[in-house]
Amino acid sequence: MQLVESHSIDYVPLKERHGKVWHLWPIWFSGDAHLATLATGAIGMAMGLGFGWSVLSILTGCALGTLFMASHSSQGPELGLPQMIQSRPQFGYRGALLVWCFALVTYVGYTVFNEVVFGVAVQDLTGTHLSQGALVGVFAAFSLAALAFAIAGYDMIHLAQRTLAAVVIVALLIYTVGVALAGHGRAQLGLGHWATIPFLVQFFAVAGYQLSWSIYVSDYSRYLPRDVGVKASFWWTFIGAFVGGAWMMLVGDVAIALFPGREIVSAVLAAGDLVWPGFGPVLIVLSSLSLVTITTLNLYGGSLTLLSIVDSFHHIKKPGQARLIAIVLLGVVSTWLSAIAGDNVRELIENLLSVLIYLFTPWTAINLVDFFFVRHGHYSVREIFNPDGIYGRWNWRGIGAYAIGFVAMVPCFSTPVYVGPVARALGGADLSMLVGLPVSALVYYLACRSIDLVAERAHIAVADAGLEDGVVA
Repeated sequence: MQLVESHSIDYVPLKERHGKVWHLWPIWFSGDAHLATLATGAIGMAMGLGFGWSVLSILTGCALGTLFMASHSSQGPELGLPQMIQSRPQFGYRGALLVWCFALVTYVGYTVFNEVVFGVAVQDLTGTHLSQGALVGVFAAFSLAALAFAIAGYDMIHLAQRTLAAVVIVALLIYTVGVALAGHGRAQLGLGHWATIPFLVQFFAVAGYQLSWSIYVSDYSRYLPRDVGVKASFWWTFIGAFVGGAWMMLVGDVAIALFPGREIVSAVLAAGDLVWPGFGPVLIVLSSLSLVTITTLNLYGGSLTLLSIVDSFHHIKKPGQARLIAIVLLGVVSTWLSAIAGDNVRELIENLLSVLIYLFTPWTAINLVDFFFVRHGHYSVREIFNPDGIYGRWNWRGIGAYAIGFVAMVPCFSTPVYVGPVARALGGADLSMLVGLPVSALVYYLACRSIDLVAERAHIAVADAGLEDGVVA
């Protein structure tokens, strides 16, 4: 598939668009149905929350996070640009570096976490405790597999995700029915014990986990024809991500309920073997394959973001070659970090998700308000790549709204390092997401009232003339 290069970023012109909108659901079903998602769903139970309450927190948290995530997906067909590049109209050509750096941390953080979870799975599957050197080898092999898919390209990733979605659905159906029958009477699966803090921790961990895909969800909808519409791209993304995410989290939830005290991979192995001996390893292997492909998306998205950061200061003449170097570099750095990250899966995911909630809650509010309520999807692709264009180098509206939203969240922070006064008064409950979203959205919307949208749209019509031919710069 030929893509038109603009600086270091692929713009997909209208004549190159292809695919069907329903292809989005297997991308995000498989993107959520993997080992890392298992760990996210087990947080509440591990903290003492009753099974039924844990299920409720997972379903509601997943719905909230996926709502915002799928809304970002609907931006892709309209602009044909990677998700983070779309932050320039809100933050400015250089100002967008703020969220790009945060996004790069996310890509690397998830890749590290995925490698650590994979390493734990290999040890549980083989029944051995690997040396540090052997673990590094496992992490490197994992990165190489993800890198191979990244080099194979977009169409191969889609094919792999659709194939995995079909196979994983069959496996999850077998697990769900089998555990319901074989696990009956082995555990108390009612509502169970209510605990406010574990419920809220589970809820916001799940919401933040789903929200975190927002930084590149439209990267995989931008290849679709523009006429697929906002609603179609939203719902196909929402269905895939919500079903894949919630289902996989509940798999982990049930496993912890049946085998309390075990780490998540070991619990799922044991729960799967209740269906029939040997089914547990099958489920873990399939979940590991999905983990490889979503890591591919992390490496590819991370490479785009890294090159965008570099290109903001120094034009990259050979973006194809630079992208390959960036992907390999991110793989090497992630493998090194995985080797020193430790193997406490629950602690790693809790720390990662708390950081992501704080960093991306203000951004998602600003980006969505700008797209749906301020500019209503009208942007100039050429001006997004113009440092002296209508969006400016630094946009005080977006940067200011982000800063105010972030500061408003601080009293609600609840981390091992810092607990804000509001969180302390609530016994450690972290409600920062519920504060950051409305504050950032309202401040940005009010700040944008001074924009002359009529003049801006007239300028866009002139600037983007002939864009359908793929000529960006």
